Amino acid sequence: MAEDFSLGSSMASFASEMGFTSFFQGEGWKNLVMLCIGCFLLYLAIKKEYEPLLLLPIAFGMILTNLPGAGLFDSNMWNNEFLKEGGDHYHDYGYIMSHGGLLDILYIGVKAGIYPCLIFLGVGAMTDFGPLIANPKSLLLGAAAQIGIFATFLVTQLDLPIFGFTPAQAASIGIIGGADGPTAIFLTSKLAPELLGPIAVAAYSYMALVPVIQPPIMRMLTSDKERKIRMKQLRTVSKKEKIIFPIVVAIIVSLVVPSAATLIGCLMLGNLMKESGVVERLSKAAQNELNNIVVICLGLTVGATATASSFMNFQTLGILCVGIVAFGIGSASGVIMAKVMNLFLKEKINPLIGSAGVSAVPMAARVSQVEGAKADPRNFLLMHAMGPNVAGVIGSAVAAGVLLSFLG
Repeated sequence: MAEDFSLGSSMASFASEMGFTSFFQGEGWKNLVMLCIGCFLLYLAIKKEYEPLLLLPIAFGMILTNLPGAGLFDSNMWNNEFLKEGGDHYHDYGYIMSHGGLLDILYIGVKAGIYPCLIFLGVGAMTDFGPLIANPKSLLLGAAAQIGIFATFLVTQLDLPIFGFTPAQAASIGIIGGADGPTAIFLTSKLAPELLGPIAVAAYSYMALVPVIQPPIMRMLTSDKERKIRMKQLRTVSKKEKIIFPIVVAIIVSLVVPSAATLIGCLMLGNLMKESGVVERLSKAAQNELNNIVVICLGLTVGATATASSFMNFQTLGILCVGIVAFGIGSASGVIMAKVMNLFLKEKINPLIGSAGVSAVPMAARVSQVEGAKADPRNFLLMHAMGPNVAGVIGSAVAAGVLLSFLG
């Protein structure tokens, strides 16, 4: 076949297959814009250190998926149109393993809900529920902070022209208000996978901006006198209490909201491994090696869903706007709940710790400490704020389970 070889035609074919050529054909310019967005997010992750552990792989995943001709991720393989057109392999992971790109194969872990659960396992192994056990009232603050999720869901269901979201999409957007990235990814992958990219970027962006978003809300809803409230030192929690806690929570929550059992079960298993003290190797593996590997795979594949067609539209702008409203309502609800509780409590709660009810651990708790120290430099709220903060982790998982049971 050597005599059929033509250098000119081969060079022309090579040039036409280059990714650069695609940028100037049809809507190829959108891919170029997405590459720029990916680079900007890399800048935020590296230079500004905004949630770099997940924002960096997400941003790089966005870059990889928008490289024309690379074939690393085929969004058509995952959307409903593939099923409608008679694609018998819509959920056939064997077919995807054979015909998909690298990121398609890794995305199976997201679609099957594996990665978020494994991250919860690691989070549980790194979490100390002692402040919550020592002050059970803080559970109410964590629960109140989830109001942002449900309020946003209900508002987006109003028959208004500015909203065009289905109930499943509205629930996935509302979960941003919980400030829990893995939970947002878990719920969205189940209810609205077509929005996974924008929702993940919004969720982790707002988590990184907690020190910017929350303080104005906290100061607006509290007086100087309230911000100076000092709380008594928390009691010491025994080892037995810390061991019993994850077992009891896993059983009770799973019986009440079975749809939340997957996330809560993994979270409490990780915590039990940590607190029991008899499986130190497993606990360290969950905190380090396993968690790090899963974070890489999760970040890359979530970023891969941010294709030009799914990201560059007015719907994405709506997600960003509604998401920050959900987060703001969640933060405000925790503060307001603390103020309401103070009407009935002899030992007053500093309302600033209420904003930590969103599950951005431990950043939200640190913001409460910083704002409290501004009002009174000798006021230490960090450990008190960790109670509602870890309660928010449980609360967001339960909220996701409730939404999944209604809409899944």
